[in-house]
Amino acid sequence: MQETNYLIDVLALLGAAVVAVPLFQRLGLGSVLGYLVAGVLVGPWGLGIIDQVDEIRHLAEFGVVFLLFIIGIELKPARLWIMRRLVFGLGSAQVVLTGLVLAGFALWFGIPGQTAVVVGFGLALSSTAFGLQILSERGQLGSVTGRTSFSVLLLQDLAIVPLLALVSLLGQDASLVEGVEYAVLEAVLIIVVVVLAGRFLLTPLLQLVAGSRTAEVFTATAILTVLGTAWLMSVAGLSMALGAFLAGLMLADSHYRHQVVADIQPFRGLLLGLFFMSVGMSIDFGLFRDQGLLIAALVAGLLLVKAVLLWGLCRVMGVGAVEAMRTSLLLSQSGEFGFVLFGLALVNGVMVPELFQLLMPVIALTMVTTPLMANLGERLERYMNHKPASHEISMAGIDVEQPCVIVAGFGRVGRRIARLLDAAGIPYLGMESNPDRVTQGRADGFSVFYGDASRVDVLQAAGAGQARVLVSTLDKTLPAVRLVSVMRQHYPDTPIYARGHDSSHCRELSKAGATLAISETLEASVQLGAAVLEVSEVPAATTGDLLENFRREYYEKLDEKQHAGEQDL
Repeated sequence: MQETNYLIDVLALLGAAVVAVPLFQRLGLGSVLGYLVAGVLVGPWGLGIIDQVDEIRHLAEFGVVFLLFIIGIELKPARLWIMRRLVFGLGSAQVVLTGLVLAGFALWFGIPGQTAVVVGFGLALSSTAFGLQILSERGQLGSVTGRTSFSVLLLQDLAIVPLLALVSLLGQDASLVEGVEYAVLEAVLIIVVVVLAGRFLLTPLLQLVAGSRTAEVFTATAILTVLGTAWLMSVAGLSMALGAFLAGLMLADSHYRHQVVADIQPFRGLLLGLFFMSVGMSIDFGLFRDQGLLIAALVAGLLLVKAVLLWGLCRVMGVGAVEAMRTSLLLSQSGEFGFVLFGLALVNGVMVPELFQLLMPVIALTMVTTPLMANLGERLERYMNHKPASHEISMAGIDVEQPCVIVAGFGRVGRRIARLLDAAGIPYLGMESNPDRVTQGRADGFSVFYGDASRVDVLQAAGAGQARVLVSTLDKTLPAVRLVSVMRQHYPDTPIYARGHDSSHCRELSKAGATLAISETLEASVQLGAAVLEVSEVPAATTGDLLENFRREYYEKLDEKQHAGEQDL
C-alpha cells in the first residue's frame, strides 16, 4: 500500500507539472511560477493528494545542490577572482546591513534580542534556486544583472556557515567568539581538503572511468562527485550547495566538463522543479484565516525593505541604476536557507513555535513573488529606457568565451582541421569521446574536451547554439549521421560540414541535414590523380580545370542519386 501511495505521489507531481508549467510559460509567467502553482494544487491545501511535504522538500533540496554545481562548473576560477569585489564587497554589505535592519524591525515588534538577530539575518538571505533559475531561463546569467545577483547569492551561501554556528551557540549559551572562530577554522579546512582533492584526484578519476567507455558509470561518477562533496560539507556544518559549487569550480577547467554538465542537467532540472513544487505545497493557507493581514503586511514590508537596501548598495558599488533596480527586485525575497536556519533555531529553543509557524508562509510567499518581481523589473526597465528590456545575453551564461567552430571528432582529420584553425587565429572547440585522444590532444596544446558530440545536451554545454559552424569528422557512420540530424534539428541555422567515407555515407549525411558532405575516398582519388597528371607533364591550369570539373560532376551525380534514392556510385 505504501509503494502504491508513493506511485500516486509521483504521478500527481508529474501530472501537475506537465499541465501547469507549459501553461504558465505560454502565458509568459515562466516555469517557476508554474511549478509553484502545481505544488499548491497537489499539496495539502489544494487537492490534498500529497501531505508528506517535509519528506519531498528534503529530497528536492538536491535540486539546489545540482544547480550550484552547474553554476560552479561554468564559472572559471579566474573569472570568480575578477568578480571578487562584487562577491565580498556587495555581497557582504547586503547580508550585514539587511540583517541588522531586519533584526531592528524584529526588536521593534517585541521579539527577544537573540531571536531577533536570527530572524533578521535569516530573512536577509535570498533564494539561490529562484534567482538563478529565472536568470538562466531568460539568458541573463552573463549580464550585469546576472553577475551582480550571482555575486550576492554566492556570498549568502558562504554566510550560512557562521549563521548556523550562531544559532547553535545561542541555543547552548556558549562563547560566541570562540564558537564562530572554531566554525570558520573548520570551514576553511574542509574547503581546502575539497579543493585539493578536486584538483589532484577528480580529473584522473574521470579519466579512468571514461576509459571504460561505459556512459552509465561516467554519469554515476559525476553524480557521486556532486553528492559526495555536498555530503562532506554538510558533515562539517556547511551548506551542501556550497560544497557542490566548489566541486563544479574544480571541474571548470577540466576537459570533461561538457560531458559532466550534460549528464547532470536532467537531474538538476527534475529536482529543481520538485523543489519549487515543494515550496508551493508548504504554504499553510490555514494561517490566513487568523493572521492573513499580518502575513500580507510582513511579505510586502520584507520585499520593500530588502529591495530598497540592495538597490542603494548596488548604486554605491557602481552598478547602473537599471541593473541595480532589476537586481534588487529579483533578490527581494527570502530563501530556502531560511527554512533550514529557522528550523534549527526552533530545535535549539532560540525561536518559539508560534513565530516559526508565522515565518514559514512569509518566506514561501516571498519566494512565490520572485517571477512577478523579475517581470516587474523588466517592465520598469522598458519604461525607464523607453525601449524593449535588454537581457544583455552573453554567449554562454557566465563563461562568455565561446568557439567560432566546433570540431566533432578529434582523430587525424580533426587534428589537422584544428591546426588550420589555430594557424588562422580562429577559436575552436574539439569534442571527442575517446579519452586517450583527448588526453593526447590537450598534451599537444589543442582545445579538445571529452564528450559524445552526437548528444544534444553535450552540444548545448559546448556552446553549439553560438558556434558559427560545426565540422563533423566522426569516423563511425551512425554516430556521424546522428550528430548531423541532432544538430540540424536543434540548431537549424548553423552550417554543418561533414566528412563521409564514400558517396553513400555522404548521401546519408546530406539527407540528415549536412550543409556539405565531403567524401574522403573522392579527395584521395583527386589528390592521387593530380599527382599522376603532374608527373605526366599536364599543365597546372589544365590539371586544375580537370579536377574542378571532376568534383562538380561527382557531387552533381551524388545529388541526383540522393533525390532518386539509388544505391552507391
